[in-house]
Amino acid sequence: MQAEQLKDLVIHALEDGKGRDLQTLDVHDRCDFADYMVIATGTSTTHVKALGNAVVKDAKAAGAPPLGVEAPQDPEWVLVDLGDVVVHIMTERARAHYALEKLWSVAPPAGRD
Repeated sequence: MQAEQLKDLVIHALEDGKGRDLQTLDVHDRCDFADYMVIATGTSTTHVKALGNAVVKDAKAAGAPPLGVEAPQDPEWVLVDLGDVVVHIMTERARAHYALEKLWSVAPPAGRD
């Protein structure tokens, strides 16, 4: 599956799960481990975990199982590594604290074709 298709699959899974404040960053010119980063907010640790599970389920169903998943018991932050697409799902508090968009602010937003 190509990176663009994988990014769209992730966005669809997050939107279906009512993920909030989705941001997609095109980082292919800025790092060598991914083409896109998708960042979303969940309303609670339960919601964050459910969104992560939805991304994993949809990716597996599409034949693109994750390379890794970081999801503690009551996660403030779930990370799903799909290779070309890295997904960060956080509570509002964690997202404000880590401010990944600022960290990667040199990366232009990726379009949604």
